[in-house]
Amino acid sequence: MKIDAMQSIMICIALALSFAHSGESGFPIKPKKVRCRDAKHLWCHLLWQHCPVQCPTSCAVDCVTCKPVCSCNYPGAVCQDPRFVGGDGVAFYFHGKKDKDFCLVSDDNLHINARFIGKRGANMTRDFTWVQSIGILYDDHQILVAAKKTSTWDSNVDRLTLALDGKSIPLRTGEGALWGSSTAPYVRLTRISETNSVSIEVEGILKVTAVVVPITAEESRKHAYNITDENCFAHLELGFKFYKLSDNVDGVLGQTYRKNYVTRVKMVLPMPVMGGNDKFSASRIFAADCAASQFIGHNLPGKTITENAALHCSSSRIQGLGVVCKK
Repeated sequence: MKIDAMQSIMICIALALSFAHSGESGFPIKPKKVRCRDAKHLWCHLLWQHCPVQCPTSCAVDCVTCKPVCSCNYPGAVCQDPRFVGGDGVAFYFHGKKDKDFCLVSDDNLHINARFIGKRGANMTRDFTWVQSIGILYDDHQILVAAKKTSTWDSNVDRLTLALDGKSIPLRTGEGALWGSSTAPYVRLTRISETNSVSIEVEGILKVTAVVVPITAEESRKHAYNITDENCFAHLELGFKFYKLSDNVDGVLGQTYRKNYVTRVKMVLPMPVMGGNDKFSASRIFAADCAASQFIGHNLPGKTITENAALHCSSSRIQGLGVVCKK
């Protein structure tokens, strides 16, 4: 059978696209499908698109441009080991320590801590770390967002834990599923995919996107994580958008939103690292007691906050951060 010039070109293009969507091992990576859910952008609303080659499983649609963008490259992103993109647009790493809590953002009426999980790398003086959960404080309220511990990863199984003021949030699975609080400031949760991905908006304060992802075998091989079948270290990839911050805001990420902030990390290094474990260390997921804390929300007139000791959370051995929290 003869193949003319046009057929040859088409075959080459098809092969190029196939390899472009493949991992280093040569096996194809199926790009995630995403769409704009903001009805204000009618020409883009609900139009399915595939994630870019650079981030085949971690992207979102920019409804304004109607183009898929890599979620981990925008200001407010916290992904990977953990890699932050500050409010100034500068990317840096903050390693922290495994099984410890660190203050990401602290302002007068907003405080966000993150629980780090990880393991010690061979012949290394530090831990490989990832963000397993976040605790959000505002007014006299607490929101928990956590990834459940899992061994074998199945993207069809939801691994998200969500709780408001110690009570599990009954958000059903399925893209577009909604849940809202009944009191102000109103909290609105939206599933942005069938499972493992959610948008959380606290009226007038912030919006967070949280996606549960595993450490894949390819990532483990590439970075020498030595991940076993017992635990795929499911963790959160996060995107923050803040509606109201003061110029006193602090925290690993929060400080980068100050008007005159100048980064202290050495950008000439291949992995620019932010130090400050002691400054940003917190005693618990809901404790605003790091040295950088600016939080006074629980001291607002007429406000009281439930102490952590009054909460009991349990799960599949995630050291107290779990599926159900009870007062």
